[in-house]
Amino acid sequence: MTSDSTMETVLDLRGLLCPQPVLRAKKALRAVPIGGSLVLECTDPLTVIDVPHFVTQTGHRLVAQERVADLYVFRIVKQR
Repeated sequence: MTSDSTMETVLDLRGLLCPQPVLRAKKALRAVPIGGSLVLECTDPLTVIDVPHFVTQTGHRLVAQERVADLYVFRIVKQR
């Protein structure tokens, strides 16, 4: 789901296991404009390690990370 007014894309990655959430996030970021954000909704507990590492390695910015019950939510801002 993409909203033009906020330049935010939400990616539902529930049920996917490592490495799929990161691979799909990488692909989705290609379509996000610089300064736009990508929100990942994941259920794999390993994403708390994988997503921050991916963001650091690719030069983007992780601006929010939270856990709501069994859902891990990450907000990434595209930097380049």
